[in-house]
Amino acid sequence: MNEPSILLNQKRAPIYEALQTFRQMRVVPFDVPGHKHGRGNPEMTAFLGEKCVTIDVNSMKPLDNLCHPVSVIKEAEELAADAFGAAHAFLMVGGTTSSVQTMVLTTCKRGDKIILPRNVHRSVINALVLCGAVPVYVNPEVDDRLGISLGMRRDQVFKAIRENPDAVAVLVNNPTYYGICSDLKAIVRMAHDAGMYCLADEAHGTHFYFGAGMPTSAMEAGADMAAVSMHKSGGSLTQSSFLLTGPQMNPGHVRQIINLTQTTSGSYLLMSSLDISRRMLALHGRDIFAKVTTMADYAREEINAIGGYYAFGKELVNGDSIFDFDQTKLSIHTRDIGLAGIEVYDILRDEYDIQIEFGDIGNILAYLSIGDRLQELERLVSALAEIRRRYQRDGSGLLDTEYLDPEVVATPQEAFYAPKKSLPLDQTEGLVCSEFVMCYPPGIPILAPGERITRDILDYIQFAKEKGCSMTGPEDPDILRLNVLA
Repeated sequence: MNEPSILLNQKRAPIYEALQTFRQMRVVPFDVPGHKHGRGNPEMTAFLGEKCVTIDVNSMKPLDNLCHPVSVIKEAEELAADAFGAAHAFLMVGGTTSSVQTMVLTTCKRGDKIILPRNVHRSVINALVLCGAVPVYVNPEVDDRLGISLGMRRDQVFKAIRENPDAVAVLVNNPTYYGICSDLKAIVRMAHDAGMYCLADEAHGTHFYFGAGMPTSAMEAGADMAAVSMHKSGGSLTQSSFLLTGPQMNPGHVRQIINLTQTTSGSYLLMSSLDISRRMLALHGRDIFAKVTTMADYAREEINAIGGYYAFGKELVNGDSIFDFDQTKLSIHTRDIGLAGIEVYDILRDEYDIQIEFGDIGNILAYLSIGDRLQELERLVSALAEIRRRYQRDGSGLLDTEYLDPEVVATPQEAFYAPKKSLPLDQTEGLVCSEFVMCYPPGIPILAPGERITRDILDYIQFAKEKGCSMTGPEDPDILRLNVLA
């Protein structure tokens, strides 16, 4: 955890404070938004609350401007950088998708190579579509029992760097959706020794900066940029995020890249939630995440005692492809009770009114964070025990892996913009896909533009559809057809 700076007072929340002052001023609004502090849309005001809509305001001198901060937003970013141990921090209101894309667009241009694991979030590959960079995939190992993709092995990264000395950056998931961490310090060192940037997708790693005994954070490891999803484990509003940079990055250039795609009408609801949440974590994060870890450990023990399920944890660590494990992640393997993860997900929601983060082919993830309570965890454990008793069956017909190695034929940008044709799914085997196919969440593409469609991939898509996975990406919403290169 980064201790509060002597020079910067982490008890401050400058955006929140400025909005409180603004609310008391009774300003007459002849600017946008058009609801005019909620008066113009009483139904929305009644639903969201007057306190909320009265601070849904436009940029103005007392409240600063997200595109070019000079006062309260600038102060909030300085406090965030201090709290996270970064050289600079940027408030992001386009989600961590926007933060991830900014990292790629800052470091890569058309034709540049970037080394990355294939089990990245779609936002990474979207950024490659935008800028024309060329992916060099380090295909992760797969845990044979769990069927999940793991981290990047050091020798795999070293080999990719040696074979692609002209690559400009290495991107790492820290952690994966399942809580798996690579050896980030070693990868940063290898990247820097080769003159490359190291970027970290920390969408699921906000708590690494504040909890005790957590895996290494990107800034601590010396990474050049990190995308941190505060709205996940950090407690801010959905769609709010931080982009962190190290001392070697030019903050003015990074701001220019952000302003290429991020809105010029930054939401003060989102920005104030980042400001307040940063303050909370800086002052109380160690205690908060100690409680979260304790709850997750308790839940793992109780779920494993049920039998049939496997709530996995630190015992998986092997020092390389699983260099560390995020103990706050309550990932549960379900295939041994004969149910796909998505089936358990659906039963929990439909019959027990329990909404978990996601279910995929073999696992579910219950996302634990600062708002969870022990009694709710006990309700989850009881529901899982009852589901095993009521629904357990032979699982011999289930698929046994979440990850399929892709064959890359063209860059994402080339394939996305190339002439294409739409074909029925069962007629696409052997052809090259020009769009995305994924289960969301977690949003890791099964197919990305430029990848060859294989029988294994088609079987996976069909199986996932039959089991009820939420499939997204293609133009055809029913995913009966795919766009392929003409």
